[in-house]
Amino acid sequence: MAQAYMTETGGGGTGEGREGSRLRRLLGRWFGGWRGDRGIWRRGAVVAVLALLVALAMVLHAQVPNSVGNLGSLTETFLPWLGIAIPLLLVLAIVRRSAIALIAVLVPTIVWLNLFGGLVTSKTGGGGDLMVVTHNVNADNPDPSGTAGDVAASGADVVALEELTEAAVPVYEKALATTYPHHEVVGTIGLWSKYPMSATKPVDIKLGWQRAMRSTVTTPEGPVAVYVAHLPSVRVKLAAGFTARQRDRSANALGEAIADEPLQDVVLLGDLNGTMNDRALNAVTAQMRSTQGAAGDGFGFSWPASFPMARIDQIMVRGLEPTASWTLPATGSDHLPVAARVTITTSDR
Repeated sequence: MAQAYMTETGGGGTGEGREGSRLRRLLGRWFGGWRGDRGIWRRGAVVAVLALLVALAMVLHAQVPNSVGNLGSLTETFLPWLGIAIPLLLVLAIVRRSAIALIAVLVPTIVWLNLFGGLVTSKTGGGGDLMVVTHNVNADNPDPSGTAGDVAASGADVVALEELTEAAVPVYEKALATTYPHHEVVGTIGLWSKYPMSATKPVDIKLGWQRAMRSTVTTPEGPVAVYVAHLPSVRVKLAAGFTARQRDRSANALGEAIADEPLQDVVLLGDLNGTMNDRALNAVTAQMRSTQGAAGDGFGFSWPASFPMARIDQIMVRGLEPTASWTLPATGSDHLPVAARVTITTSDR
């Protein structure tokens, strides 16, 4: 006969019960003194104000001006990280024994959950007609052959690579040739595909050199226009702020090209040096869906690879239905590869 055993402590109670009593005593010390303390409604004004300021920064991020150092774009790039302030403010409110501060902390909590709560849980599903991957391989990548092997092992049907150097291109071509019989390289970007490619051409993003392209990939379900882009880098400088003027001009030019695309099914792959929250990418984001936002697993931060803080590597679609989106394991690059599966719902045949 099976018997249930219960570990006893020296005091005659179970270990679990004793731990529960200890927790209750601890909470009693913290909150017991709050009863009858009228000061809980007078203390903590500074914490309450800080909480409301964090909430306002998230709600009104679109109103933060870009005229001074592109401060608005900088705020929007790292907007989810404002949530770090919430647990810190909560601790301060408890330490100050302030009821008004605790209530105020609820405001940024609700705002953050409204903005980003949907990204916390996984929306990844099964199926999909086409798997795509984009990866900024880093011009200083010490192991391009290994990086190419990692990307090919993902099982993607279409792969876009950015920041290709002239010396590294033959290495990637050789390593990917067996898996991807079709490919084109334009400037410092390239597209590899298991399916036939046609009508490949550079896309002018007002740089003076080639860092964007488009190609028609003929999948078994129909043709898909695939765009690859590597928008100019941005910098955060003490004197100049968030320097992104060239990136913004290129984003506008890319948006115009995609708007003029005759095919209905469109995929954009690349390092856009900006997040979906960044208003400077509106020319692109206003007409396309992020696969991560629609069907992603978590935030999908892709940069820097050592401690990802922002998703600046994007997969966006028009006319296609995202079914899954995720990041791949680190390679020799300072970016993580990002992947997505999509279903082709329209036909341009």
